[in-house]
Amino acid sequence: MSEDESDPYDLDSGPDPAAFAAAAPEPSIDETDGGGEDADAPVYAVGVGPGNLEYLTPRGRQAIREADVVVGFETVVDFVADETDADLLTCGYADEADALAEFGRRVAAGDRGTAVLMGDPNHSGYQFLGKVQRTVERPVRVIPGISSLQIAASRARTPMEDTRFVTLHKSGSLDADLDRLAEAAGERHLLVLPRPFDWMPGDIAEFLLDSDADASLDALVLERLTHDDERITRTTLGGLRDSAGGSGPDSTPYSDLSVLAVRAPVDAAD
Repeated sequence: MSEDESDPYDLDSGPDPAAFAAAAPEPSIDETDGGGEDADAPVYAVGVGPGNLEYLTPRGRQAIREADVVVGFETVVDFVADETDADLLTCGYADEADALAEFGRRVAAGDRGTAVLMGDPNHSGYQFLGKVQRTVERPVRVIPGISSLQIAASRARTPMEDTRFVTLHKSGSLDADLDRLAEAAGERHLLVLPRPFDWMPGDIAEFLLDSDADASLDALVLERLTHDDERITRTTLGGLRDSAGGSGPDSTPYSDLSVLAVRAPVDAAD
């Protein structure tokens, strides 16, 4: 997600919606899901996994099937369109606010609403989750999904407890996130969700090398995981740097559906 003219949300104009989503725990289950006359039926935020429906959880599938209206980015909604008879409100960054406003009106009128997010909302979806939560005047319950991050950890054999995970797939400044990566490079495995297309794997490699990371560290770019055209590029951090630069899809050899893994030496990761 790049912060450009097509993204109408200005992080300088108000609080980050991710912070809004994380401001308080979800209400207890007896306050939602039909827990009394005064309980509001919740809106669901469903992680749809890496886009392969074999990885969509049964609970997520149920929330999608039972919805009257589903909202999400077009590429995400397309994955689940055949799973529901709900009205589908699709958007890109330019018309995101309009789609969410219509979703809010439908939910306020009594429709059952479900928002769909790629992967697991807990990994890179908190900004969209916060926008959904601000739009509807009722509880929002997250149904986690299987993320491409989890698949990548399996493919790269980077145990989560030995790994520093950072998502760059969000609007706004990435300085703190990049500093966390630089601090851990070589000491822990890294799993990174790049930001298309200004912070792709080559750009991240260049930043880490400029921050004194070891050029010989093993690096894997894992693209379109679980799909028929899944591809894994195995190289080094130094080799990956060759693809740095640019800000559009033609400036990188890698898909916007990529995860970068940088392996620490095994004895360092233990």
